[in-house]
This record gives sequence, structure tokens and C-alpha cells, in this order.
Amino acid sequence: MIDTIYIEDEIARHPRTQEIVGRFPQAVTISCQRYGEVFNRRAQNFRLQKSNPALILAHKHDGFVLKTPAGYGIGGQGNYYFSHMLNCIYDCRYCFLQGMYQSPHYVVFVNYEDFARNVQRVASQGRGIYFFSGYDCDSLALDQLTGFVDFFLPVFARLPDTWLELRTKSIQIRALEQHAPSERVVAAFSLSPEAVVGAVEHQTPSLQRRLAAMVRLARLGWWIGLRFDPLLYFEGYQSAYRALFDVVFDSLPPERIHSISLGSLRFPTAMFQKIVRLYPDDPVLAGPLAAHNGLVSYEHRVHEELMVFCRNELRERVSCDKLFPTAVADSVGE
Repeated sequence: MIDTIYIEDEIARHPRTQEIVGRFPQAVTISCQRYGEVFNRRAQNFRLQKSNPALILAHKHDGFVLKTPAGYGIGGQGNYYFSHMLNCIYDCRYCFLQGMYQSPHYVVFVNYEDFARNVQRVASQGRGIYFFSGYDCDSLALDQLTGFVDFFLPVFARLPDTWLELRTKSIQIRALEQHAPSERVVAAFSLSPEAVVGAVEHQTPSLQRRLAAMVRLARLGWWIGLRFDPLLYFEGYQSAYRALFDVVFDSLPPERIHSISLGSLRFPTAMFQKIVRLYPDDPVLAGPLAAHNGLVSYEHRVHEELMVFCRNELRERVSCDKLFPTAVADSVGE
């Protein structure tokens, strides 16, 4: 999977670095001073590199924990995110990350201990605080490589009235299966109709495999989050999303559903322009979209039609206090 690994000199001897590198004995290792020399290099071919991304092991120096944009949350008094990794192994056409970064290489910041100290500091300042780990990456897709779950679950277990969301499209749940379920950890799965998964969520597990992973975790006692985001507008979307909601709610024990969020397709304008240059003929990016307030999103009429339909369908299946719609003016997400 990985045949080239860039390693910052500063963390070359870090135990986590050596453990990760040891998993790829055939990989070529290249030293660098700062990860940006490789990751942020101009004139890179994102589409070409996406077929074989490199791994970059780095040390994060600041910005460990950041406030989420307004409207991004699932009921917490305070909402923050932290990113132990940049980029995703999947290739979803609507993903904003391909418009954010110069390259598709995977960056893993190995100094987890610094993240933990900053999480603890922020958590000590209030109650009912939620931390989101799947904002700039998929929380679980590379967990067997990064050891993210094994490190951070004990960190959050020691923090009172503090929640962690693990957002994912992955079925890599082995680490969670090996831990006792926590009442303050939410395994949140991004879900789309099977037709959408096949058409635009390239390299992701099928809907059925995600459902199987969700059911397994729910039966073990984990909280499950349902993330219908982004909702896509297409001919026949009503029947497609109705079928999706039916199969999800027929499969999951309702008492283990923690929260449900939904939001329609949206991009910051500059990111959208970069993505269109990468995929100029992709129908997902063709419309009916409009630019306003620094975002490119569905035209207001289309957005309202899509959101009202899905919100009403969900209200027939779950109590309203578990629903968290995301407004167009709010942030983008995985």
C-alpha cells in the first residue's frame, strides 16, 4: 500500500515513527526537514498522485485543537476538532480535502502526546465539550497503522463530561472491538445510498459493509452516529434516500443511535474551483449549484427541497432531539 515514506528529521527516532516504518520494510524512506516541503509543493498532480500516495510522518507544532465552525456540532456546549492526520485513503468526488491540499499524500503527526495535553487543557475549561477527530481525515481508515484509537480512548476516558466523535466511512473497527464501549465516544458513520457510494465514493466500503460494522459496534454497546452528509440531489433522490433510511433504521438497535446529522453538498468557493479543475466533467460538480456567502452549494430551492424531504423522512423514524441539520452557511465536512 505504501512504497514511499517521508520522515521529518525531528521525529525520526520517535517510537511511533519507528513502529509505523517497521510495518513497511520494503518502502523507500526519505528524510525531510519539514513535511510541507513535500506536502505543500507547488505544481503537483493531485489526480496522478492519488493512485499511489506517499506517507509523511511529521511533528505538529501548534494548532492542536481548534474550534469547529459555527453550526458544526451534535449538541455539545463546546465543539472542537483535532487532526492527527491530513488526507484520506478514499476518493470521494465531493470531498473538500482535494481542494484544500496541494497533494493527496497522507500526513500522520506522530506526537500524539502533545495533542492529548491540548485536549486535556481545553476540556478543563468547561462541560459538555465535544471533540471531532474526522474533520481532515477519516478517523478509522488507517487506524491499524496509526494506533489512534488505542492511544486516544484512554485519554478521553479520564476526561469528565467530554465526548469524542470518530467519523468514518471505514469498516476498520477492530481496535474498538477490543476496548470496552465508552458512553462518551461516538462511532459516527458517513452514509449514502448504495448508488451514490458506487458512483462517487470511490474505494470506500459498500453501504452493506458499513452497516454490518455499525451493527457489530452497536451490539457491543457503542454509541452510533449517523452522518447523512453530504446529501446529493439527483433524479430519483427521494426513493434512494428513503430506501437508505429504511435499511439503516431497520438494521440498528434504536437505543444505540446517539445522533443524526444531515447537510447538503457544499464547498468553499476557492476549494470548489480547484476541484472542478481536477474533475471538470464530473456530474456531481455540474449543478444545480450556485455561489453565495463564500460557498458553492445547491441553489436555495434545491437545497430546501432536499433538506426538507430528508428531515421529514428522518422525523418519522427518530425523535427530533437527535437530529442536527447543518445550514448551508456553515462549515464543510467529510
